[in-house]
Amino acid sequence: MPSKYWDEARALAEQRFRFDFPERTLSGKTVIVAGGSGGLGAATSILLAREGARVIVGYRSNEARARELRHLIEVEYPDAIAPLLIEGDLAEPTVRTRYFDAVTVGAESKSTPFAGAVVFPGDPARVPLAELDRESMAASLERNFIAPLLFARDAGEILEKGGGGGIVLVASMQAVTPFPGSVNYAAPKAALVHGSRILAQEWKNTRVNVVAPGATTAGMAASSVQSGKYDRYVDGGTIPRFGRAEDVARAVRFLLEPDNYINGQTLVVDGGLTARRG
Repeated sequence: MPSKYWDEARALAEQRFRFDFPERTLSGKTVIVAGGSGGLGAATSILLAREGARVIVGYRSNEARARELRHLIEVEYPDAIAPLLIEGDLAEPTVRTRYFDAVTVGAESKSTPFAGAVVFPGDPARVPLAELDRESMAASLERNFIAPLLFARDAGEILEKGGGGGIVLVASMQAVTPFPGSVNYAAPKAALVHGSRILAQEWKNTRVNVVAPGATTAGMAASSVQSGKYDRYVDGGTIPRFGRAEDVARAVRFLLEPDNYINGQTLVVDGGLTARRG
């Protein structure tokens, strides 16, 4: 007895090399980019806006930078929907409420349905092992695990009520491979990776995935790259170059696509550094 899910028309089309490669699948939909004016988030915001999404750009405190990003999108992509800016720390429940009010209240919630969210905010938490104390560890846990996970939970509940969507959490290559001196940052990010796998089991139509950037020239790793910390990996041929904000943006966009067939996974965008370093 054939499967009740078998699509004979699609099977015949594939036999004739007729495949469906949809483009601009986020056009006319709303996507939250928490931390969307930062080094990696800005590239993602621009990419999504360029493709027709209504982007809700979140920032912690640098209003001037967020406004500059919005102005650039409006000037360089005049057909794009003007981004909405949300200010505040993701750890604050009232800030999370403002994000979700923006996707559930008003005419825009119907004309540009909520399709997904990406969560960039975090803290490099660079505290030497010998100087670690309860306060510094708790602060890192709050910014790198608790706040992003609560945001993802709230986003997922709203997405599921609306038919589903995609959530992307941003971790780090240090969350999947040990690096000396990174325990205060890497451990909460590793918890975030594991938490995302659990969230991926919670909903039927909402996917949860993680992007884990490597040594990039934007975002939290920029200062380490600039200092020469990772030069040996390029010198030795472990990676061909350092990562760029665009590399991360394209990975995020891929995982946000509405018909994406990936769930509960971590995509490490590091040029092969964690796989090849000796």
